[in-house]
Amino acid sequence: MAEYRTHMKIIGDILSTTRDDLQDEDGATVTYLIRKANISHSRISRILKTLVSQGLLEQVDTQGSNKYKISQTGREFLQAYYKFTSFADNFGLSI
Repeated sequence: MAEYRTHMKIIGDILSTTRDDLQDEDGATVTYLIRKANISHSRISRILKTLVSQGLLEQVDTQGSNKYKISQTGREFLQAYYKFTSFADNFGLSI
């Protein structure tokens, strides 16, 4: 049975994908993020909009398509997220 992912886990997956998994320095396409995060287009669109508005991701218009890359604030958030997740895991909690 697949493990349920929380909203925070999905955000962590999206941010880490835009930080680590990209061959293209211009950013990740929505299609790439959908495949990596394994969620629907409508759901990821809402999440991406929020992450951009909060300054965690940067939206780049490249040849008529939007791509997303992690911002410095997003990197700091991701680092804090991993630290807090590790802390919670040590107490048997899941985030």
